[in-house]
Amino acid sequence: MEKITLNHTLPRVFAGHDGIHSQVWQQDITLERGKRYLISAESGTGKSSMCSYIYGYRQDYSGAIAFDSTDIRSLTVAQWCDIRTRHIAYLPQDMRLFGELTAMENVELKNRLTGFKSREEINRLFDVMGIAEKVDSLASKLSIGQQQRVAIIRTLCQPCAFILLDEPVSHLDDENNRIVADLIIQEAARQGAGVIATSVGNHLKMDVDKIFNL
Repeated sequence: MEKITLNHTLPRVFAGHDGIHSQVWQQDITLERGKRYLISAESGTGKSSMCSYIYGYRQDYSGAIAFDSTDIRSLTVAQWCDIRTRHIAYLPQDMRLFGELTAMENVELKNRLTGFKSREEINRLFDVMGIAEKVDSLASKLSIGQQQRVAIIRTLCQPCAFILLDEPVSHLDDENNRIVADLIIQEAARQGAGVIATSVGNHLKMDVDKIFNL
């Protein structure tokens, strides 16, 4: 996968609304592998919807979204499984951790599917993130910021062409924001992956090729 295109895409809930001023909705945009993008949004403008559309969770939009030249509405279940395992690494805003599992078990759920990181590499990520002592703690017992860091580690445990991040640092301070940004930049560089990050205010601290105002 080398590019993601949105062609005159619009959430159906916005249909008929006048005065939509967006650099994403009802536009033709291309997101290229290897580049970094920030989707800057206000609450309620559809940033999480956009991520869900790209990841194939929802189809309640008009227009089209394509991976390379393939309209994603035409993809089969098997193709989506391959895309979510090998091509798009996704961090949802709500993180979707299993509270009854430990931090490490949450990460291993992904890594068992992909076999992408060694246990040593995963332990290093916990250490760099400053949560090495939390590997055996239940996710439900972690602070929201700690949960966010666990979810980011899980996101990085797969091969990908794009890293799709919905408000990845919304619960992190400046120092942890920088640490997360550095890890994401390093992983993207290793894989030649593109980075698409959304934000409602607390931006991921990385240089970007383009900012889209949603």
